[in-house]
Amino acid sequence: MKQALIRLHIAVFLAGFTGVLGKLIHLNEGLMVWYRIMITVVTLTVMTSFTKKSQTLPAAMVWRLLGVGTLIALHWVFFFGSIKIANISIGLVCFASTGFFTALLEPLLTPKQFSWREVLLGLISLLGIWLIFQFDDRYRLGILAGIVSAILAALFSVLNKRYVHIASAQTLMRYELTGGLLILTLFMPWYLQQFPTTQIWPGLSDWIWLLVLSWLCTVLAMDLMLKALRYVSAFTQNLSLNLEPVYGIALAFVLFGESKSLGWSFYAGLLLIAVSVILQMMITIRKHRKQPTAVSSIAGG
Repeated sequence: MKQALIRLHIAVFLAGFTGVLGKLIHLNEGLMVWYRIMITVVTLTVMTSFTKKSQTLPAAMVWRLLGVGTLIALHWVFFFGSIKIANISIGLVCFASTGFFTALLEPLLTPKQFSWREVLLGLISLLGIWLIFQFDDRYRLGILAGIVSAILAALFSVLNKRYVHIASAQTLMRYELTGGLLILTLFMPWYLQQFPTTQIWPGLSDWIWLLVLSWLCTVLAMDLMLKALRYVSAFTQNLSLNLEPVYGIALAFVLFGESKSLGWSFYAGLLLIAVSVILQMMITIRKHRKQPTAVSSIAGG
C-alpha cells in the first residue's frame, strides 16, 4: 500500500510538472502538443506491440474514441496556450475550475443527477478566477484560454467515462491520442498561418523536454496510476489529483520566481479556489465513508 501511494503521488507530481515544461519548450502551443502526441502515440504503439497487449476494437468504437481524443488535444493546446500567454500559475489555477464545468456537463450528458453542492463549490472557484482576472490586463487572454482548456478537459472526462471499461487504458489512450494527432495535423497549416512562428522544428533542448513531457509526464504517469490503482481506490486517486495544480504552482514559484509578479488579487483568488478544493475533498471523504470503495480504470489525458 505504501509503494502504491508513492507511485500515485509521483504520477500527480509529474502531471503538475507539465506546466513547467510548457514554459521550457520554445515551440508554440500547437506544435508542442503535436510533437507530444506524436511521440506518445509512437511510444504506446511500440510498447503494446512488444508486450502483445494491443487490442482490436470495433470500427464504430474506434471512431468514437478518435472523436473523444480531439478534445484532449484541444484541451492541451489551450492549456499550454494559457501558460505561454500568461504564466504557469494562471494556467494551472484556471485548470482547477474543471470540476465546476464537470458538475454542469455531467448531468446533461450522463444519467447522473444535477448537484447544486458541486455547482456552488465550482462557483467559488470561478469567483477566485474572476479575482485573478482583475489584477493584470496582460493576463486576461491567458485566463480566457485557461477557462476554455478547463471546459474541454471537463467534456473529455465526462465523455471518456463511457469507454473506460471497454479496453485497457493503454489501448484507449493510443486510439484517443491518434484522433488528437489526426485533427492537429489536419488543422496545423491553418493554425500556423493564423499564429506564425519562426521555429517549427524543435531544438536539442526542446527535444529533451518533449521526451520528458511524453515519456515521463504522459506514459509513465499513466502507468504509475494504473499500478497504484491495483492497491488503492479510485477515490484515493481522484482525491490525490487535486494536488496537481498545487505541485505545479509550487514548482513555478521555485523555478521561475512567479510569486514576485503576482499581486494580492491573485492570492485572494487562489485562496478561494483552495477553499473550494478542500471543501470538495471533505465532502468526498464523507461520502466515501458511507459507500463501499470502487476501483476503476483510467485513461491518460
